Amino acid sequence: MTQPIRIGIAGLGTATRQMLPAFLADAAIEISAAATRSAEKRNAFQQEYGVPVFEDAEQLCRYDGIDAVYIATPTELHTQQIHLALDCGKHVLVEKPMAVTLEEARGIVEKAKQSGLTVIVGHSHSFDPPIKAIKDVLDSGRLGPIRMIHNWNYNDWLYRPRTKEELDTTLGGGVTFRQGSHQFDIIRYLGGGMVRSVRAMTGRWDETRPTEGSHVVYLEFENGLAATAVYNGYDHFHTSELTWDIGEWGGHARRTDDSQYGMSRKRLKGISETEEMSLKQKRSQYQKPTSDHDPIRSPFFGLTIVSCEHGDIRQSPSGLLIYSDEEVEEVTLNRVPTAHDLVVREFVSAVSGRDESTTHDAAWGLANLEVCLAVLESSKRREEVLLKHQVPW
Repeated sequence: MTQPIRIGIAGLGTATRQMLPAFLADAAIEISAAATRSAEKRNAFQQEYGVPVFEDAEQLCRYDGIDAVYIATPTELHTQQIHLALDCGKHVLVEKPMAVTLEEARGIVEKAKQSGLTVIVGHSHSFDPPIKAIKDVLDSGRLGPIRMIHNWNYNDWLYRPRTKEELDTTLGGGVTFRQGSHQFDIIRYLGGGMVRSVRAMTGRWDETRPTEGSHVVYLEFENGLAATAVYNGYDHFHTSELTWDIGEWGGHARRTDDSQYGMSRKRLKGISETEEMSLKQKRSQYQKPTSDHDPIRSPFFGLTIVSCEHGDIRQSPSGLLIYSDEEVEEVTLNRVPTAHDLVVREFVSAVSGRDESTTHDAAWGLANLEVCLAVLESSKRREEVLLKHQVPW
């Protein structure tokens, strides 16, 4: 039997809480260490798993008892920690976006090539089973050439409890970096990767939340495919009203009670930065994962619609709706594997050498970051921005 990949986890916040069930479910992964600045989280994790838990990521990366590092720390720390892990001979699985600047991302791509080690960027919502199922339909050719892709997402992102860094665009904060990266990954994955140019406008509509809370993006692919990505995190209309009240992780999302309308905005109104940080810490508390991590229904990252010459595709609560020339067909999908399971599978395959054509590698992460930065630049200059670092799927 092949030895499992011994993984160390840097950061024990929300992303790790979501990823842990997938790590635990995969026999090829062994949780072997962790690192966090929080003494409370260190103690809880050590008691649960009985593994070394360090105070910082550098100690973790230098620990000989791991083969790989899962980096789920704030975005502004990613570049330094990826380089450190690679310098220590460790494979890397890093949360999106993998860096904040193109220079940082290019350096990661080069370091990964030189080291021969794996760098996978995820979780991103292109791993969602419905998105992968849409890709299978497109690849089959049954609806003809793909012509348009749209992903629109309205929710309360900007008014969920945030750290100062999450509201600082220069540190990778705001919806374009944090949520647009999901949208652009979905669109690039379905469209084949090769985006030619971006034209966009971003919005900063609340001076108390000084970062991008919205964007409207038009993407043109090299082959003429057109796509739009619209995001609004200002907690008024929620796209879940158009997706059967289903949200990002497959659970119930819509605020149907009038008393709950705008609750995220109302909760933060007038509270201090310290009080918001307390809410943030409570929301990201370490929790022991349950054995059953199946979603209730298929996850919806907003509303995704794909158009081909001979039909359209969108999600349904249990799978896909395919609108062909002749009929409307519903395809039912299994709830498992989940998106996080698929992240882990891709990482394991890449590290073990079973898959030499990994999709979400460092070069893919660079290309996705380039779109995020082009959106910000296009909005600033109010003109089209041509891209240089795109890679095909």
